[in-house]
Amino acid sequence: MLRKFLFSVLIITGLMAGIVGYSLVRADFTTDDGVSHQWKNYKGQWVVVNYFAQWCAPCLREIPQLNHFYQQNSSDVPMFAISFDAVTPEELAHLKQKFDIQFPLIETVERALPMTRPSSLPATFIIGPDGQVKKQLLGEQTATSLRRTIDILKTL
Repeated sequence: MLRKFLFSVLIITGLMAGIVGYSLVRADFTTDDGVSHQWKNYKGQWVVVNYFAQWCAPCLREIPQLNHFYQQNSSDVPMFAISFDAVTPEELAHLKQKFDIQFPLIETVERALPMTRPSSLPATFIIGPDGQVKKQLLGEQTATSLRRTIDILKTL
């Protein structure tokens, strides 16, 4: 009887450890390059997340500036974009190529993102080192406006 009890406790403990372990390594989102990401890995960093759509002219106009920001700042400010519209991975790859998007696109979301889906586009979110949204920018952005916004937020 004691053996059965100890065996049951061992099984339950193993299952609990597995559940906890899985939640620690489970991805929050996956980008179009197949890389899994967890928001906790960006703690201590500023992160830029841009929502776009292929039918949004201002979204498409700002892509070269977003590419420029990414090229200049990707080592210290990770940047991602999300399609406002539900698209397949194949459609997302087509959009990336068609519009020459040079930064990672979020392909699948496994857990809630720090921001909510915007009601208008283009929308860019600045996520602070604590993982919280520090600023939502509506309208077209430039590499300079993004850098300036982050620099100002750092002083607050």
